[in-house]
Amino acid sequence: MKKNFKPENELLFLALGGSGEIGMNVNLYGCDGKWLMVDLGMTFGANEYPGIELVFADLEFIEDRAKDLLGIVLTHAHEDHIGAIPYFAADLGVPLYATPFTAELVRRKLQEAQLEKEVPLHIVREGDDDMQIGPFGIRYLPLAHSIAEGNALLIDTPYGKVFHTGDWKLDEDPIIGEPTTEEELRAIGDEGVLALVCDSTNVFNPEPSGSEGAVFKGLLEEVQNWPDRRVVVSTFASNVARLHTLGEIARETGREIVIAGRSLERMLEVSQENGYLTDFPERVDWDTAMNLPRGKVLIIATGGQGEPRAALSRMADKNHPLELSRGDVVLFSSRQIPGNELSIGKVMNQLAERGIEMVTDRQSMIHVSGHPGRPELQALYEWLQPEVLVPVHGELRHMQEQARLGLAEGIPHAIFQKNGDIVSLAPGEPGKIGRVPTGRLVLDGDLIIPADGGAITERRRLARDGVLIVAVTGQEEVTIRALGLPLDEDFPDFEAEATRDIQAALRGLRGRDAKDPKARHEAARLAARRAANRWSGKRPQVQVIMPEA
Repeated sequence: MKKNFKPENELLFLALGGSGEIGMNVNLYGCDGKWLMVDLGMTFGANEYPGIELVFADLEFIEDRAKDLLGIVLTHAHEDHIGAIPYFAADLGVPLYATPFTAELVRRKLQEAQLEKEVPLHIVREGDDDMQIGPFGIRYLPLAHSIAEGNALLIDTPYGKVFHTGDWKLDEDPIIGEPTTEEELRAIGDEGVLALVCDSTNVFNPEPSGSEGAVFKGLLEEVQNWPDRRVVVSTFASNVARLHTLGEIARETGREIVIAGRSLERMLEVSQENGYLTDFPERVDWDTAMNLPRGKVLIIATGGQGEPRAALSRMADKNHPLELSRGDVVLFSSRQIPGNELSIGKVMNQLAERGIEMVTDRQSMIHVSGHPGRPELQALYEWLQPEVLVPVHGELRHMQEQARLGLAEGIPHAIFQKNGDIVSLAPGEPGKIGRVPTGRLVLDGDLIIPADGGAITERRRLARDGVLIVAVTGQEEVTIRALGLPLDEDFPDFEAEATRDIQAALRGLRGRDAKDPKARHEAARLAARRAANRWSGKRPQVQVIMPEA
């Protein structure tokens, strides 16, 4: 794609993140030479990136066109939709738009990064008139999700209207907020919807996701089942409705609430500043909680995904002021995010070894998803009657399945795209018209670097195979140190054999190579690596130090 590419006389969609993966959502709309970004999220590092906690979409495409970018519109406050803002928004140089709850969480992020004065943040309040940002008219439409103020966007353009769902579900009893009604959504459909850009996460679920109100009953029954036990409920900090539910359960069961997790404390504070959770019970501190009868305590904790430094993980490891004992109960009121199975399993096994009871959403109605199952998707298709369906927010299998579902439900066009595909929505036949380079960036300490760059690739190799450090003096005396390999302490004969191999390789050089530093360096490296492979089956990285090299 040419660097001077502009969406002239057409309406385009381009995902830089979130299409082909769950998380890291970054979506672009192009119209008549201008661009609008929807969400700027990140994801968390996995084993494929040793030493990395945060992963971002590569924004090079829109950074090259920053002068044509008009703004960043945020659907809600989950990290996979706002987490990259402190790292990229200032460089993009455009204003942010968000509803009050989301805006306050974003403001705090910018404040921590000392960018609050550099990035304009516009608050969009419920009931405000539609905004006009260049050729894009924007209307916020509240939809239920597992956080306060989840919103879809109705994006009006000269070519038609796009309904961008964000993350959503249908919920008749959402506890927090008032979602747009079926009647209101049908009215939007009657006016005409060109394209539906839709969350695909739960497309394989044949049932509706369930109501937050139903979780109240399930959690209440579980807490009542353990009248003399200390109960811990682990949930996502951002699930304001779940926090409201737990506050009500604490009152009904006569328990005192204690909070374990800084993100929970922050979410409570921001919620109350924006008119949510205003009647949440007073919390007790950790020392008070530990001196109360066990059946009088309800602990709300972070760490249900097995995060090593989160409160529940520390409790499981006996490294937290809130102590759990045999017979206490942990309720996992959250779904298991793919990729976290091992870390969650570790925490569960630690708890089980100590005789602590556990209940998950597979055993009891203590959690519902914030994303739509098939019946909810089918209902939205019927209400909006879009001409084009563009599945986003999912792995490839999720998006392909939603495209099939949309076509089966009578939507005329369903476009399967992934990060980097440029989709023409109008005018003319909708479809993919090109592709731009995409990739991932990682936060490595204080540096943002390519995820597939030399540093991360080498670190991955070091983690897999270890490293040998070989020092050769002018008299060809050899010293070897093995890091990440057991060859030093467990196999003392290795160094003697490897030394002989290196010396033989150096003495076997002839002609110019015998005095060429590069040739000597390479001969020593290969000899050391062959010896290590012979002894360990590994092919470690080898660093050779020579006076002349």
